[in-house]
Amino acid sequence: MVHVENLHRSFGTGTAKVQALRGVSFTIGAGELVVLRGRSGSGKTTLLNLLGGLDRPTSGTVTVAGRRLDSISAADLLDLRRRKVSFIFQSFGLIPILTAAENVGVPLRLLSVPAARREERVRTLLQLVGLGDHARQRAHELSGGQQQRVAIARALAAEPALLLADEPTGQLDSRTGAQIMRLLRTLVRTEGVTALIATHDQALMEIADRVLTISDGHLTEDAAVDGAFGAVAAS
Repeated sequence: MVHVENLHRSFGTGTAKVQALRGVSFTIGAGELVVLRGRSGSGKTTLLNLLGGLDRPTSGTVTVAGRRLDSISAADLLDLRRRKVSFIFQSFGLIPILTAAENVGVPLRLLSVPAARREERVRTLLQLVGLGDHARQRAHELSGGQQQRVAIARALAAEPALLLADEPTGQLDSRTGAQIMRLLRTLVRTEGVTALIATHDQALMEIADRVLTISDGHLTEDAAVDGAFGAVAAS
């Protein structure tokens, strides 16, 4: 589903040049839930932006769902983001004046999905994230954990192949954060989605299939999760 080869991303020039990513390579198979860990400034968000087509690499290749993101046109990139890739952010990103159901339905409206099918999909997703009874509440009326559940449902609305999450529990308390991560694990299985979740919270990593560790722009560890969280391969 995801293949990254010798990925570099730099910002600025001369003495102000910053190397955000330095030769990162890895593959994620379809249906995997992978956690990306690293300190702030390690390159996690830059990597997610490249995988989601929000940025272009300085060099190297990014392939998602069989498409080379570093070489396709802007129009094809936009279409891929709408149909194949979805994002979850720690800031939720909901439209405050819209209801939970209306927020979840936004991606489907952008794809001109017929109303009846759209409403059925929204209803199904809100039930899946445990908010079926909150469909008509506006976003600002929901708790932080509920808002993040709506954001997850919205990210899954268009049945994406790849789900990218940047610190999705960063604004939540530890108990609610753990609930959200378990929910993501369940939804990845039921919806058949591949997910890459950036976090620095090691307590949330046990639900993953693998953990990628990034430090100063380098991928330093790629470890399968077997309950002990041991190193498998280093680069």
